[in-house]
Amino acid sequence: MTTGNTGRAHASKRRRRALSAAAAALALATGTATQVPALATGDTAPSAPTLQQEFTTAADAYHVPGQVLLAVAYQESAWETHAGQHSTDGGYGPMHLTDVTPAMMASGDAGAVGRAELSKLAADPALHTVQAAAKLTGLSAKELRTDPSANIRGGAALLASYQKTVTGTLSADPANWYAAVARYSQSTRRPGAQAFADRVFATVKKGAHRTTADGRRVSLAADSDVHPATGQLASLALKSATDTETECPATVACTFVPAAAANGQVSNRPANGIRIDTIVIHDTESSYDAAITTFEQAGGAAAHYVMRSSDGAVTQMVPTKDLAFHAGSYSTNMHSIGIEHEGYAAHGATWYTEAQYEATADLVKYLAARFGIPLDRQHIIGHDNVAGPRSSLVSGMHWDPGPSWDWNHFMSLLGVHAMQHGVGPVGSVVTIAPRFDDNPQTVQICPADDPTGATTVCTETQQPANFVYLHTEPADTAPLFGDPAIHPGTAGTDRINDWGSTAVAGQQFVVAGQDGDWTAIWYSGAKVWFHNPDGCNTTPAHGVKVIAAAGTSPVAVYGSSYPDAGEYPAALSPSTQAALSMYVVPPGQAYVATTAPSLTDDFFPSSGTVVTGAKAMYTVQYNHRVALVYATDVTATDS
Repeated sequence: MTTGNTGRAHASKRRRRALSAAAAALALATGTATQVPALATGDTAPSAPTLQQEFTTAADAYHVPGQVLLAVAYQESAWETHAGQHSTDGGYGPMHLTDVTPAMMASGDAGAVGRAELSKLAADPALHTVQAAAKLTGLSAKELRTDPSANIRGGAALLASYQKTVTGTLSADPANWYAAVARYSQSTRRPGAQAFADRVFATVKKGAHRTTADGRRVSLAADSDVHPATGQLASLALKSATDTETECPATVACTFVPAAAANGQVSNRPANGIRIDTIVIHDTESSYDAAITTFEQAGGAAAHYVMRSSDGAVTQMVPTKDLAFHAGSYSTNMHSIGIEHEGYAAHGATWYTEAQYEATADLVKYLAARFGIPLDRQHIIGHDNVAGPRSSLVSGMHWDPGPSWDWNHFMSLLGVHAMQHGVGPVGSVVTIAPRFDDNPQTVQICPADDPTGATTVCTETQQPANFVYLHTEPADTAPLFGDPAIHPGTAGTDRINDWGSTAVAGQQFVVAGQDGDWTAIWYSGAKVWFHNPDGCNTTPAHGVKVIAAAGTSPVAVYGSSYPDAGEYPAALSPSTQAALSMYVVPPGQAYVATTAPSLTDDFFPSSGTVVTGAKAMYTVQYNHRVALVYATDVTATDS
């Protein structure tokens, strides 16, 4: 789930901050809170009502027990106001009131840019609690999004409205608000709503206190005498997920907690003709519990699985037959399974444990055998390898699991072992294969890259890495290659999130030149160089399909794979796509096709219709990311 490059203010970056805050909140909820008066003050702005006082005022105005209102906000935001900015799932303020726009769905993990159903996706009432709160309070949507006081009042009004619907009264006893809290989760499934309510009342029992990012002190005293009326849950008539079984190998401790329905789409893969041919490895940029909580909130991302760092336990959140919004590209979401890993890409080696690697390897082998997915780096990819679906979105694509995910070790657990190191002649194919522990690389980590807060200033550090740096010439002093999507016309950087100047273990490229200890490859439409004495960072690859321009004109490169407009039935609105403006395959260059060409396709969840086009596209290893080209535009040969 890691964010995009170059320090730009992408929505995904806001999500990392929200997850980090939620992680801190969950840690406090485990019993470290000091007992203080439930609604005591302590903010740093005495001239105006404190945030704590705003909770008190709202609770009194709408007759919501104060500790319930505080605990709900604690679970939703860790009491952070976020200065009017929204999380990636479209939530605003301490109460996480949602107001999701089509633009958020287009550029977020749904990757729904170009889809005719975009407005319909964003219209789900669960994604617009701001509007519901506006009707209840008389406050404007803008106030509810940007003013913490209004936001808290809006959340209190929503809770009160849910309570009246469930019980008909506004009880002073917090225990009688269990169903209203479950309803506040916006989950349409019983396990998700129940899990949220249980976490809220666990916070009521244990208490919590913290200082928010903007210096506001908020406290909630422990109240172990609250015993929530869990039987109320039946009154919500939620869908049961008791018939949903986990899809895990017997060697993995696996439970099922459903993600919010809006964070994916019900399908019937692969029985309905939608192939599953890719597994995407992510990291959460949060704690395990915080990631699960985030995926339960409507309007954002969800992966099929979340893996715990400490012991490799896994929570499945989306059935594999369904699409999960995890990759930032709808085409990739259609054909992939997403696996999130508890950890932080900025210092992943300390989070990616052996237990996690081994459990994930068992899960991947199980899924690969079930769906016929080849166990290679062309089909087992990182989130940082996913194609950007639109030119404007490429630079902001995520960069997890980052340089500390040991691809060589992970692939060896899948039974894929590195061949003898070396490099072949120009025109041959090599697999990038640095030895992780013997491959220290210097990276710069800045505060925006590290949601834990441990990095306070930009710092150069050297650490084992899964990549080699790419230069414009065969010399250490030559500038790093600047990918045209990130650094048009300028050099690349050693910033940890700058994926544009790196080639990662397992990726395959065509050799474009040799100069002493340096090897050149075709990469992102250019000839780039990396240090490779005696072929120590590569292994020769054989039996690989290579594509090149079929004529004398550059070949257009795409980030999605939709049929042509005329290939859709008249009753269905076609999705649209355009070539990535900064990328082409120039004549004379060659790239590795990661798989046989596949027909373009699209999916309409409302009817279950799958549209398959007549044209086929190759997925190619174009740069750090894959990209797509039409099969008719290229020639393909075996290397």
